[in-house]
Amino acid sequence: MTGYPTLKRGIDIVVAGAGLVSSAPLLVLLAGLGVWAHGWPPWFTQSRPGLDAKLFRIIKLRSMTNARDGAGRLLPDAERLTRFGRFLRASSLDELPELINVLRGEMSLVGPRPLLVSYLDRYSSRQARRHEVRPGITGLAQVSGRNGLDWVDRFELDVFYVENMSLRLDLEILLRTLATVVRREGINEAGQATQTEFQRSPP
Repeated sequence: MTGYPTLKRGIDIVVAGAGLVSSAPLLVLLAGLGVWAHGWPPWFTQSRPGLDAKLFRIIKLRSMTNARDGAGRLLPDAERLTRFGRFLRASSLDELPELINVLRGEMSLVGPRPLLVSYLDRYSSRQARRHEVRPGITGLAQVSGRNGLDWVDRFELDVFYVENMSLRLDLEILLRTLATVVRREGINEAGQATQTEFQRSPP
């Protein structure tokens, strides 16, 4: 991995910049459809832990409404996820704005996916190694089953990536990502609208 992080960062900047310019018309269209389907704003931001577990604001296109019950509480994900939102997730188009995070140096094209801040104190010391590299728009776990994998398997793949990061592995993951998106594999866990919450791993 010696020397590769610098090259990797350069590739991230070039590809993310070109991607944002070329996809700008599509992003405008998707944002407009998002406002129609989910209301304002069309994007979703949330604090996530990145490199060395430092927090940043991830940017995604919204796939859910803000529908609430009579007590003002958000309805379950399955009830707020719209048909358009399912399309965004299945096609991974909801991830396009994360190219901004890549340009800002908060994310990489390839790396472990940035998860919830609340998970930080639930990781084992080995699982926490996923924060030794920048989080990615796609990663080894995403091309090996996406949300169809259990948490233990996902984290093992994340650590494998940290220990074996290379240009060859990144190119392989990017190519497999295209195939996974086309086949729409592992978008959700069986019987779930979204992935289940990660609980603390057993010692």
